[in-house]
Amino acid sequence: MGGKGTQPGRQRQRRCSPVFLLSPVLFYGSMTALFVSTGTSDPYVKFKLGGKEVFRSKTIHKNLNPVWEEKTTLTLDSLSEPLYAKVFDYDFGLQDDFMGSAFLYLESLEQQRTIPVTLVLKDPQSPDEDLGSLELAVTLTPKDSPIEERRDSTTMLLRRSWKRSTKSPALCPFSCHLMNTFQCVCGVCVCVFVDQNQQSIRLSELHRKSQLWRGIVSIALIEGRNLIPMDDNGLSDPYVKFRLGPQKYKSKTVPKTLSPQWREQFDLHLYEETGGVLEITVWDRDTGRRDDFIGRCQLDLSTLSKEQTHHLELPLEESRGFVVLLVTLTASAAVSIADLSVTPLDDPQERREILKRYSLSNLKDVGIVQVKVMRAEGLMAADVNGKSDPFCVLELNNDRLQTHTVYKNLNPEWNKVFTFNVKDIHSVLEVTVFDEDRDRSADFLGKAVIPLLNIRNGEQKGYVLKNKELTGPTKGAIYLEIDVIYNTVKAALRTVVPAEQKYMEEEPKVSKQLLQQNFNRVKRCIMVLISYGTYINSCFEWESAQRSIISFVLFVVVVWNFELYMLPLGLLLLLVWNYFFSSSRDMTDMSMEAMFEWEDEDEDKEDKDSEHKGFMNKLYAIQDVFISVQSALDDVASYGERMKNTVNWTVPFLSWLAITALCFATFLLYLIPLRYLVLAWGVNKFTKKLRNPYAIDNNELLDFLSRVPSDVQVVSN
Repeated sequence: MGGKGTQPGRQRQRRCSPVFLLSPVLFYGSMTALFVSTGTSDPYVKFKLGGKEVFRSKTIHKNLNPVWEEKTTLTLDSLSEPLYAKVFDYDFGLQDDFMGSAFLYLESLEQQRTIPVTLVLKDPQSPDEDLGSLELAVTLTPKDSPIEERRDSTTMLLRRSWKRSTKSPALCPFSCHLMNTFQCVCGVCVCVFVDQNQQSIRLSELHRKSQLWRGIVSIALIEGRNLIPMDDNGLSDPYVKFRLGPQKYKSKTVPKTLSPQWREQFDLHLYEETGGVLEITVWDRDTGRRDDFIGRCQLDLSTLSKEQTHHLELPLEESRGFVVLLVTLTASAAVSIADLSVTPLDDPQERREILKRYSLSNLKDVGIVQVKVMRAEGLMAADVNGKSDPFCVLELNNDRLQTHTVYKNLNPEWNKVFTFNVKDIHSVLEVTVFDEDRDRSADFLGKAVIPLLNIRNGEQKGYVLKNKELTGPTKGAIYLEIDVIYNTVKAALRTVVPAEQKYMEEEPKVSKQLLQQNFNRVKRCIMVLISYGTYINSCFEWESAQRSIISFVLFVVVVWNFELYMLPLGLLLLLVWNYFFSSSRDMTDMSMEAMFEWEDEDEDKEDKDSEHKGFMNKLYAIQDVFISVQSALDDVASYGERMKNTVNWTVPFLSWLAITALCFATFLLYLIPLRYLVLAWGVNKFTKKLRNPYAIDNNELLDFLSRVPSDVQVVSN
């Protein structure tokens, strides 16, 4: 009876096993340079329990003896699973390098007491190699243990560690007070600590969150030119390394070329203690051996003017070749970009000067655009604390400017003013909001695309943020006030010359959805032509006697009296007809959106199974063919839609420009015989290269149509 009675009690005791709290404090580490070719690293630590990541430390840049001083608290249902610590070397844009790992077996820990622990780092592939160590203080307590007791024991350990490590107080680099514990009383930095060899370590870097930078350096790495060959085949596999103080960036490798196209954009911070010299080195990737050095160059950032994008061609100092960059210096929050109260366009006198500068009598420049970035509301939370660290990037063609970062805020206020020179009135202002992440690339929060011709001067407007593909809204809105002043004649003349190439366009990728979308666009254009053809054919078939009689009389009259000037005159009448009957244009956006059914694409390809990867490998084998077909379909559909949108007054400026050109053509064709016009055109074409050897071949009509938005652009704007 007694045995039967005790069995359920044992089961209840097993089911009601205690829950533990594990509080590890990660102090510092000592890493070897065994796997680090540069003699330094950017280490961080991950803790895992049961194969799941439960903690990640901050990254300590450029240090083999990092000091973290970070604490976390973990809830454990069992002590059978060890705590797995892994150390990595952070590599921006690339896969982080493994630097060692160690296990902490929790069953061997004494409970309700803070214990110093040294974890020896090993590589499972090379267990005999010593990769360094991690120093921790670990407290393991049942969950119902008093919290204050646990805190006091940890604090006493820290103070004992400090007293053992130093005989006298040390001064804080912030010059605030003397220190009597391991941590400075200012609360934001750890000034002095002691490693396992009892040697004093003074941190060279302050905590990044406590630093203020004096500027942001936005760099677009465009291309290299005429590099020296480093391989036996007479080519190279070049990549570029950038260094600005402790900050580093490494570009992708472009194989087998002497004129690589990188097209990469990144930002670096210009700190007070950081030198203003950007170091650039070019290397040749050599698999299996040490990479070959191609050349280097330096850029003194103090020589560049702020708030302006600079197009630079930097020669390599120790070899031939050039590196082409776009560099923009943007001031930080401590250095105001422009105060809202002193903006040029708000001052009546300065506004009159600017209007005079871009009057019809001055044909030198197109115009300017002034953008007041007020605030954003309801942004997406990108951090684990439910907040974001948002900043805003404004791009107009190849010009790129950036606001400061507002930390821990979903409704940031920037109140900054930016001014761009307008080179093409048909350009699109791109406003993108990012979340700043110190250790990784910035997270995308939303984007707004605003054509300059759609802007109403002086109107403060909220723009709904869209996703990266601009196919649908995301969370939040940004409030801007934009003023555009431009010379109408210069803008019209600029319309019929080639548009400025944008350097940082994304490379085309194979997309089944995009291929299907472009096919449907071409199909719609063809169906419109077929419908018109069917209507005309119905006139010949006499399906409607009234329609056929009218068509016949009209055909005889036009053919009998046809003159060439009637062709632009007919197009002119079509434009005028659509202008006066423009009520349908108000429904254009709705009808266009109804045409497109967007589907979200999963951009994360890492979790696909092996069968899908095999299919993707086969798909990539014919990637160039797909891209060519996809681009051809896009071009055909775009030009068809642009001709339609010109007639439909989608962009009134372009339609008015077309009316002006057609009136002029009608006038010339009416007064001047066709043979003289054709002769003048031929003489111009034959003598164009003689008069200007460097003239760029262009087609005025195609250049004009390139400014008219396609249906896809109309929907996304």
